[in-house]
Amino acid sequence: MEDRRTPPFLASIPKPASSPEGVRFDGVVNPSFHGFGASGLKKRGQSGRSWIQIDSSGNSQVITLDKIALLRRCGLPSRDFRLLDPVFVYPSTILGRENAIVVSLEQVRCIIMADEVLLMRSSDGSSTHYESELCQRLRRMKDQNDDLPFEFKALELALELVSASLDSQVTELEVEIYPVLEELASSISTTNLEHVRRLKSHLLALTHRVQKVHDEIEQLMDDDGDMAEMYLTEKKERMEAYLSTDGYLNNIQSGNWVSQSAPVSPTCSSTGQPEKDSSNMSFSKHESSRGSSTRGRHVEELEMLLEAYFVGIDNTLSKLLSLKEYIDDTEDFINIKLDNVRNQLIQFELLLAAATFVVTLFAVVTGVFGMNFEDSVFDTASNFNWVLIISSISCAVIYSCFLLYFKHKKLLPT
Repeated sequence: MEDRRTPPFLASIPKPASSPEGVRFDGVVNPSFHGFGASGLKKRGQSGRSWIQIDSSGNSQVITLDKIALLRRCGLPSRDFRLLDPVFVYPSTILGRENAIVVSLEQVRCIIMADEVLLMRSSDGSSTHYESELCQRLRRMKDQNDDLPFEFKALELALELVSASLDSQVTELEVEIYPVLEELASSISTTNLEHVRRLKSHLLALTHRVQKVHDEIEQLMDDDGDMAEMYLTEKKERMEAYLSTDGYLNNIQSGNWVSQSAPVSPTCSSTGQPEKDSSNMSFSKHESSRGSSTRGRHVEELEMLLEAYFVGIDNTLSKLLSLKEYIDDTEDFINIKLDNVRNQLIQFELLLAAATFVVTLFAVVTGVFGMNFEDSVFDTASNFNWVLIISSISCAVIYSCFLLYFKHKKLLPT
């Protein structure tokens, strides 16, 4: 019979008075005690999150997916999911994967696939704007002959919204900062300086965000391989055509549908779909055998799309750089103005020091004649007037000599 006695190291622990009767401290946990033991713990990453699913027909619905189900559905590594998590702050990123495009641009965070978009819901309303705009465009283009793939339509809308949002923020900043700079240039005050400091901090943060979007699009345009990875509809059609060919059927019949050297994804190891995984690996081998020359083809369409928004982002970045240069010019003007005032104060201090020296000489004469001794100079009343006149003239001459010396040394303006 199994021994259920309490272990010695647990027997010495007193039982709390507030502990429920159904709890045992010998390793057996009553299910009624929630949160204690492995059964009451929620696995990390298993919490569901609301996503907006938009299909190619323009229909949308809100679904709840946990992390594992989402990664299995999109075929993405876990590190890509962190880019979409609003808890983490990551710069703008566009990643092309095997079955999806991961877009994290400002408030637009979504996963674009060949036939659907999974959009992360946000509290600021940006996801609702993206959802409504994309659904309207898809429904409007349904009756039109538009050769643009679904994934490029979704990517174009994300770039358009981000570009428009950044440009509007730059325009608002321009409207706000130019009057403040003009006022600061005319009247230097602590309030104006503090206002300009806050606006400059906002400008630097906005410049960093626009620069990241600019660099991400430029880096994507410079790599034909990354752009080729984003042709999801074309890859899906090629995969469907490959699955219907005799080559895939021969691989299945010959028993080569499982690759012994291919790593197994931890998110897909227990899905029970080996045939789907094997078809993806076989298709990947088939695609790699086509050579790297095909990766550089047919990227002109995506390159033109990216270049159009690259020009807009570059124009926005140029506005920010021009605004920053204007702020720097204003700061230089203010520094020059303050230096001029400082120089004037120094000149005034120099003149005041010279005048103080001259007055001190006059005070010396006053102190000499004010001593308590008999002097025949003041026996005549007119002698007092001559002493005052000679002393004043001497002080004026000395002060004039100081001025001439300062001008000679260019310490005073001519």
